Amino acid sequence: MNDRVAVTITEGVADVRLTRADKMNALDPAMFEALLATLDRLHSEKGLRAVVLSGEGKAFCAGLDMAQFAALSSSSSTGLLAEAARDLAKRTHGQANAPQQVVWGWRQLPVPVIAAVHGVAYGGGFQLALGADIRVLAPDARMSIMEIKWGLVPDMAGTPILATLLRDDILRDLIYTGRVISAEEARSYGLVTRIAEDPLAAALELAREIAGKSPDAIRAAKRMINKLSVDPGPALLAESIEQQKLIGSKNQMEAVFANLQKRPPRFADV
Repeated sequence: MNDRVAVTITEGVADVRLTRADKMNALDPAMFEALLATLDRLHSEKGLRAVVLSGEGKAFCAGLDMAQFAALSSSSSTGLLAEAARDLAKRTHGQANAPQQVVWGWRQLPVPVIAAVHGVAYGGGFQLALGADIRVLAPDARMSIMEIKWGLVPDMAGTPILATLLRDDILRDLIYTGRVISAEEARSYGLVTRIAEDPLAAALELAREIAGKSPDAIRAAKRMINKLSVDPGPALLAESIEQQKLIGSKNQMEAVFANLQKRPPRFADV
């Protein structure tokens, strides 16, 4: 799927890897497009039994490539992501927009998805891992809902998923502060399924175990479990509306400049 995502399918298990290792697999427009194309392919892949999602190099995914996304709102930018950036509230993938579909799409796949996380999973990278049914982390992995650092909110389907995993006060703590948490702390909150020295090997082993079960029963189980969740539509739309108001605002830009210039931010009162 171009030079951003590699897919290998063996005996019903899809090994999906982010391949922008030189940038810690940061999410740029090309990565988004590749992930959407990967999801489309996997939806129609015959004989698929399970999926493992991982990142090559030093990290699972460091989050959004802010430099690449800064130009997306320009009127001259074209493509699915540029259109989404100009109108986040527009639903292009059922109840989701394109950035949300990059996460929510894994929940919609008919087979289980396992994320193997090492290094960091920050911001959009953290939300990408949340799209999986199961998350296996390396002992030294770190996670963060980091959007607040840039004056933003998580808007890639993270909030409706997090609301099913976290206690309300912990969810608020992590979103309000953007603090980095360890694998053990993430497990104590319910964000992590397993911790393994080699998360990719452990995830592939688990995927092969699942692939050995009746595919009809596995797919039925995922459909059944998905229906236990409340309707995500209002939460997905709320993410987009709130983010649209923040992007490019005075305080959001101050958060960006303060981080880039390594100084305390000077926010205006509202």
